[in-house]
Amino acid sequence: MNRLVRTTLSALSLAAFVAPAALAQDLPPKLDPAEFSTCLNELRGTAAFKAITPATFTRFTDALAPDPSVLVLLNRQPEFTMPVWDYLAVLVDDERVAAGRAGFAKWNETLQQIEQQTGVAANVVVGVWGVESNFGQNLGGRSLVQSLATLSCFGRRQAYFRGEFAAALRILQEGHIAPEKLAGSWAGAFGQTQFMPSTFFRSAVDFDGDGRRDIVDSVPDALASTARFLQNAGYRRGESWGFEVRLPAGIDTSSAGRKNKQPISNWRAAGLTLVDGSPLPGSVSTAGLLIPARGGPAFLVGRNFDALYSYNASENYALAIAHLSDLVGRSGTGTAFATPWPTDDPGLSRAQNRELQTLLLARGHDIGSADGMIGAKTREAIKAEQQRLGHKADGRGGQKLLKALGQVGG
Repeated sequence: MNRLVRTTLSALSLAAFVAPAALAQDLPPKLDPAEFSTCLNELRGTAAFKAITPATFTRFTDALAPDPSVLVLLNRQPEFTMPVWDYLAVLVDDERVAAGRAGFAKWNETLQQIEQQTGVAANVVVGVWGVESNFGQNLGGRSLVQSLATLSCFGRRQAYFRGEFAAALRILQEGHIAPEKLAGSWAGAFGQTQFMPSTFFRSAVDFDGDGRRDIVDSVPDALASTARFLQNAGYRRGESWGFEVRLPAGIDTSSAGRKNKQPISNWRAAGLTLVDGSPLPGSVSTAGLLIPARGGPAFLVGRNFDALYSYNASENYALAIAHLSDLVGRSGTGTAFATPWPTDDPGLSRAQNRELQTLLLARGHDIGSADGMIGAKTREAIKAEQQRLGHKADGRGGQKLLKALGQVGG
């Protein structure tokens, strides 16, 4: 995946509970259809599109209109930064763990075959699937051809998007995905584990043997393709991603970081243990010390964590996959790490987000339905209630606000 684009994309499962502000707040630019048509005609003859036949290009672009809304999304700066405990609270909640275990059981035979062939642990593949699309529930609905054609002709980074546009047309030309199914995010990620079109040609696999690499409707193809991506990213067979650790008192963590890896023997000598006090295992050969929030959980992470990071360049994202994969792969309840996050106001699960929205609706706030999508209207309602209660009015819904609104007369 191209990191510069992937870091601008929220996982679509994240979009299911943190919706962007309404596009009406950022007026889309007016795009000249004639300029768009001229651009497409010029692209037709460039080297990037040499594998695309004239018939294919004409079929999918002849009546195409640009989509101005993708330029709004391309240029929008993040307006709401989630602390790591909020990010994990919604991406790794009881609902997602239960769905992951059900998916693991349903596709266990396929997953075991994929693990045998690629070396990528079955539960890790399920973790990516859960974080990227909520196990195929949130695939995105924008036409890739329209979005990528627009981004190829207007806005920033046109050269990059032209390559992705050509790859999308090639997917259609070769018949891997039906035209009406080639839909996804505004920037071109699609399928059950959200590949960019160029990534599709590097990593997609026809695992079900039907002659097509269908990562939209074929779960085996999507899961095997995810494993192939991680294998190509350096995933090591038989190693874990890492583990939560207990830090000895007084340890100097100034050089902590995922990239500053040392042999596990060095960390043992420094006094680190697992959170239950037992010695560090040898399930990773070298590891870096990851501390997402000072005073919170600490982790030793190995090369397989780096492979997860390569999928989407965010340590919080990689930690969400790692944590979800661990919970999917074992029995038990609860999603918390052994060490609590350094906050007195923990984040909300998706069920709790819906509960919060129900309480806001009951207080007369016009936020639509209680769907768990914390968008601009919900955040404005949260701010109003925070001001009324004398809380910091930052638009963040946490346990304190949920409790306050849930009290009689709150």
